[in-house]
Amino acid sequence: MADSPEAIKKARNKYLLIGLILFVFTVVTVAVATQPWLDFGKHGFDKVDARIGLMIATLKAGLVAAIFMHLSHEKKTIYVLILIGVFMGVALMSLTGWTFFDPIKYGNPIKRDGFNKGTPAASEEE
Repeated sequence: MADSPEAIKKARNKYLLIGLILFVFTVVTVAVATQPWLDFGKHGFDKVDARIGLMIATLKAGLVAAIFMHLSHEKKTIYVLILIGVFMGVALMSLTGWTFFDPIKYGNPIKRDGFNKGTPAASEEE
């Protein structure tokens, strides 16, 4: 806690600096998404630009959590809980992404077992 006017002024300057950094990173994120001269991947917004934007957003979230939410002064337990949350989030996103490699598709055209309502089993006889 800031007890003296000097400490209050120092804390205010730190918060203003972090706020300015967050504003600059926001402008950079928008520029990466919209400006052709900051286009890192293929022409237009693509995966590379999205990843860069997410990395900048992660950095901004870390600054907000450490400075404005005062997590930089917490005990070790809070960091363990945060790491568990990050691990679980990555695990859930990985499971969701894993479904794109599932070999079972809706309406398997090879078996023609009537699973797909658009191609009834009777159409095999034709």
